[in-house]
Amino acid sequence: MNINNPQSVALPDQRQQRTYQSDFSKSPHTRAKPKPPVEEAITSWFSNLPPDLVEQTTSIITHLLSTAPKRWIVYPPMLLLPSGSFEDEQWRRLQLGGQELDSLWEKILELVGKREGKGKLTHLAINNGIPLLKVGEDKGENLLRNPTGLRILYGDFGPSLDHEAVPSREDLEKAFWVSTKQNGIIQIWAPRYTMFSRGNIKEKARILNFHKTEQQRRSRDASELMEDTAVDLYAGIGYFVFSYVKMGIGRVIGFELNPWSVEGLKRGALANGFSIQIVKSGQSWVPGEETITIFEEDNAEAPRRLSEQSPSFLASIRHINCGLLPSSQGSWEIALGLLTTTGWLHLHENVGVNDIELRRGTIRNELTRILSAKDVEVDVEHVELVKTFAPDVYHCVYDVYINRQ
Repeated sequence: MNINNPQSVALPDQRQQRTYQSDFSKSPHTRAKPKPPVEEAITSWFSNLPPDLVEQTTSIITHLLSTAPKRWIVYPPMLLLPSGSFEDEQWRRLQLGGQELDSLWEKILELVGKREGKGKLTHLAINNGIPLLKVGEDKGENLLRNPTGLRILYGDFGPSLDHEAVPSREDLEKAFWVSTKQNGIIQIWAPRYTMFSRGNIKEKARILNFHKTEQQRRSRDASELMEDTAVDLYAGIGYFVFSYVKMGIGRVIGFELNPWSVEGLKRGALANGFSIQIVKSGQSWVPGEETITIFEEDNAEAPRRLSEQSPSFLASIRHINCGLLPSSQGSWEIALGLLTTTGWLHLHENVGVNDIELRRGTIRNELTRILSAKDVEVDVEHVELVKTFAPDVYHCVYDVYINRQ
């Protein structure tokens, strides 16, 4: 892998979650830094426990404090603690009732809220990873990327529902929704039912500025972009859909199976002032003046749905995003069928650090094989290293330029 060539591979920036560390200045005239708020909350909570629980906890309080989470993410009014928080065996052995635990969670929310300065925090959960397989007897693939690993500690996150069931309008209204703003774009989701990928912020910004960077030698100007269409085959809550809109593309089409994600995308679009149409599976589609159209159905329907329009509509497609991990390869043939003119595929893959360049060649060969046309140029012109997915494994985006000569 050639990481010295900025046109070849872009390394991710080292963004970190906020971390507090207990420390004391060496100078006797300097005040010590405040304790991390979760540690301070545990100390305060411990001092107010009933005597029998204090006796049970005294011998291990130092250990409990040492294992307290020192980083977190806040999406007001929700606080998310990292995976593994409060799962140490000593915590498990404590015989605490709901009231004692609630008092601890309330204290954590109070003190972290004060430290962050983002208003009152009312919901607390542990943010475990999104499982690739379904939970329960059915071990099939978690196609909807449901956050079934979320461990709720405090607050009403909405009714407990079957993640596979289609939610009613009442279900959607009763759910707990949060929002954040990244790159000036609002995104909205329901944490109990929908994943949110915080680490994609850099890739969202890159797509947003795709035609403004010096590395993009095939840039399109604002008037051209207004005539273009982008397609996101895994739209989610609008991670990249909104970036394409802000880029200046005139129409963005998305496909998404998860109704909770579609609802979040709709709410996010309206919050950003974008016009949107939602087309349910089986419904007919009549394009209007809206900027965003989302099909709540399998992206296998994309060729049929989009080919129903005029040939000039298909010819307007210039960007296709294939954002499924660990590999988007299952959608490559669909994407190539939609890209009837010159344009870009953005292929998301998890790749071992030593295999990044090898994967580049594999992608080029596979796309060339699918196209089986001599008059088409396939150029994997850029590899973006978005973030580490696991030790020595990167979430990569391969920008593939398809030139139909």
